[in-house]
Amino acid sequence: MTGHPYTSVWEYEVRPGAEAEFIILHGGEGSWVRLFRRAPGYLRTELYRDRDRPTRFLTIDHWETVAAFRDFRERFASEFEALDRTGELLTLRETPLGTFRPA
Repeated sequence: MTGHPYTSVWEYEVRPGAEAEFIILHGGEGSWVRLFRRAPGYLRTELYRDRDRPTRFLTIDHWETVAAFRDFRERFASEFEALDRTGELLTLRETPLGTFRPA
């Protein structure tokens, strides 16, 4: 259903030595958040770093609805792809853990 809040969770294994750059890219004032903020329906992004494995991170992106996220992806496709390519240089692996809504 597209009317529910939409949360997307990703796991990243960052290249050793690239952690600071990754945090800048994905953090609260980073390039991803600045792009997301241009889209209606974006709520917030949370970035978490694993306490035991400092190269492992989670991002949690919150949107008002699935439709808001889909509209963002369509409207900002080229900017999204460019940022994604930049991020790929900093990571060894990125894994989508799923999309969620409140229970």
